[in-house]
Amino acid sequence: MLKTLKMANFTVFPEAELEFGKNLNIIIGENGTGKTHILKAAYAGIAASAEAYVDWIQGNREVHRFEIDAKLAGVFRAENLRNLIRRRGKGFSPETSAPLSLNYRFLDSKQNFQLRIGSENFAFKPDGRSRNSNGSVATEIKTPDEFAETRPVYFPSRELLSIYPGFVSLYETTHLPFEETWRDTAILLGAPLVRESAAVGIQELLGPLEEAMGGKLVLEDSGRFYLESTNGKIEMHLLAEGFRKLGMLARLIATGALLGKGYLFWDEPEANLNPKIVKSLARTILALAENGVQIFIASHSLFLLRELYILQQNEFPDMDTRCFGLHGVNNGVEVSQGSTIDDVGDIAALDEELLQSERYMEIA
Repeated sequence: MLKTLKMANFTVFPEAELEFGKNLNIIIGENGTGKTHILKAAYAGIAASAEAYVDWIQGNREVHRFEIDAKLAGVFRAENLRNLIRRRGKGFSPETSAPLSLNYRFLDSKQNFQLRIGSENFAFKPDGRSRNSNGSVATEIKTPDEFAETRPVYFPSRELLSIYPGFVSLYETTHLPFEETWRDTAILLGAPLVRESAAVGIQELLGPLEEAMGGKLVLEDSGRFYLESTNGKIEMHLLAEGFRKLGMLARLIATGALLGKGYLFWDEPEANLNPKIVKSLARTILALAENGVQIFIASHSLFLLRELYILQQNEFPDMDTRCFGLHGVNNGVEVSQGSTIDDVGDIAALDEELLQSERYMEIA
């Protein structure tokens, strides 16, 4: 479980230390305040650790390929890591700016690690290793003593089922303008289903999703996903995007990627979903969290946030939840945090929904 992420001079954040809940973490803010940046930074670190673990168990135990800097660049699709260093006005220069740092702390302290990025002018004294990246950035990495054993899952705001056929092989052999999270998630979507003997409680999670979609998701030998119902099979790209997003969630539960442990990062889960389906999705998110998946979502949907709160109060009272409010200030973005959205200060995106409701009631 990720306990804290400490950031300094990272994109829009001068400095922040986020203390995460073991079940559900909700990041709230207006557009441009760095919601997705927090998701990607946390995901990149855990994903790099999980990939190093795979390398380790496959026999490469002498050289630990903990490539968090490369993973961060791929997840952000950055041409150069120095582009992630926070810019401070028109006079910004990567040669004189303070280094970027990301410090990851876990429930198991043996998995802790740290990344620092700066210009070559910074004489890092690494407790791990350092190197130059692209000839212009000095990188210091403190490697963990133990690696994450479970691959995290990242849901971009766009669904991936309709582009799945051949996407991974094309990504690996061609320069595509897509973030590495797309490739990572596509790999997980193609994993085999868990055996029935190991799928205890899986139908409790899949049932509401399959009911909302009107059928079951199947992967044919052709590499295409279909929705199978009593009326036959329908290609996924012919369905509404909201159903395809539910299909992604159902598939990753069925393959075990989101079954009983691990991490889920989801950017705007409410996008392209009607309120009825959002209600079903909120219940599934909390059920996954209760079953051991640490969940991180970024949203500015008051409807989703209220639904999560209502369900927690009525059905999931022991849920360990943390909310993070992102607030733009003169020198960047500040982070407030607490147990509920009431603890993180005013968020303009949420206030506008409330104000519209009040305006509507005045003329109704």
